[in-house]
Amino acid sequence: MPIRKLREYLDSHQVKYVTISHSTTYTAQEIAASAHIPGKELAKTVILKIEGKMAMAVLPASYKVDFDLLAEAIGKPDVQLATEREFKDIFPECEIGAMPPFGNLYGMDVYVAMTLAEDEEIAFNAGSHTELIRMPYQTFAQLVEPKVIRFSAKR
Repeated sequence: MPIRKLREYLDSHQVKYVTISHSTTYTAQEIAASAHIPGKELAKTVILKIEGKMAMAVLPASYKVDFDLLAEAIGKPDVQLATEREFKDIFPECEIGAMPPFGNLYGMDVYVAMTLAEDEEIAFNAGSHTELIRMPYQTFAQLVEPKVIRFSAKR
């Protein structure tokens, strides 16, 4: 979902958001620094395989997925990181690693870390390594309906 399609989706739901352009960066921490956003407010999207089915974990850039905590929280022991090769075709219009956290648009479960859900606003990749969207977390939650659980640990 490149920025244009994401904007159309958000606009069709009358969402208030800001688009932020930044220099090309690839890691969540670099993006946060480049865009002058606290790492706790930058949401990174991690693609997982849960019992063979793709899902999204969305957490602050300054945190990492604790796979044991996640498996315990969702009651499914087979949780692993998906490889780029396994998920790249699911998001053909996005740059690899820049998928927005809207798994609902791709038929994927979305798990959000409790620490991210505490933020008033979040920012996230908008399908490219040079653009972010910033919006209220509550609006994001209303659109995506993620499962908010404890599964992340500070780096």
